[in-house]
Amino acid sequence: MILNYIHWNPSPEIFTIPGIDWPVRWYGLLWASALLASHFFMNRIFKAEGRTNKQLDTLTLYIILGVILGARFGHCLFYGPLWDVFDAQGTLIEEGYLSHPLNMLKIYEGGLASHGGAIGIIVGAILYCRKEKENLLWLFDKLSVVVPLAAMLIRMGNLMNSEIIGKESNLPFAFIFVQIDSIPRHPAQLYEAIFCFFLFLLMYWLWKNKRDNFGSGFMLGLLCVTLFTERFFDEFLKENQAAFENSLTLNMGQILSIPFVLFGIYIMWRARKAKQAV
Repeated sequence: MILNYIHWNPSPEIFTIPGIDWPVRWYGLLWASALLASHFFMNRIFKAEGRTNKQLDTLTLYIILGVILGARFGHCLFYGPLWDVFDAQGTLIEEGYLSHPLNMLKIYEGGLASHGGAIGIIVGAILYCRKEKENLLWLFDKLSVVVPLAAMLIRMGNLMNSEIIGKESNLPFAFIFVQIDSIPRHPAQLYEAIFCFFLFLLMYWLWKNKRDNFGSGFMLGLLCVTLFTERFFDEFLKENQAAFENSLTLNMGQILSIPFVLFGIYIMWRARKAKQAV
């Protein structure tokens, strides 16, 4: 073998701010980088298509609130538990989010779901378009360019946190997540990050060179089909994130991906049909 596995053991914390005992974490830094990188490329897109900086600033606020709240509430709803969990002796072993709703606000403890984040982006975009009288499909097509870039950086944050780990693997480039156990595993977060990077390059190239060739909504559909198809298959290489998933044929990530793929196929077909009619 070329490699004898990769022993992965980075500290989730980069450093602690002196005087206030507040750690700066890789996950938070990469989330912030995802938002900044998205804003940078959306700025180029907005300028090229005749929109103003004020419009972009308004959109950025809506999207940031939507993706963070959506990702957090999505985790609470999809991966629970919603109600308190007790053992056979009646001892509380895990608090439910509906039993203790304030726990939903504890984002600093971790727990963000990408499908919830996608729903949050949709809600934020709809609210923005209602305020600015913008065409919704036009905006979704432009957001589709930067979403894979943000997803790549967030998955790198998962990797730095040694979370969302893969299943056991004997491949020479398998990772041993030292903070979890001594078993070599698929670096499923890295697989997804690499895929998202190349998907971003494709989407940006299509916007820059071919955007007039497609009907409104085509790039949104393409994003949904490619991103969530990859997510569906990547889930086969991941450990389940919640215990209840062990009894399911498909895990929650796969179940939630299917509607996005079907919607993507429909919206691509609709966009191509509308373009041909013109």
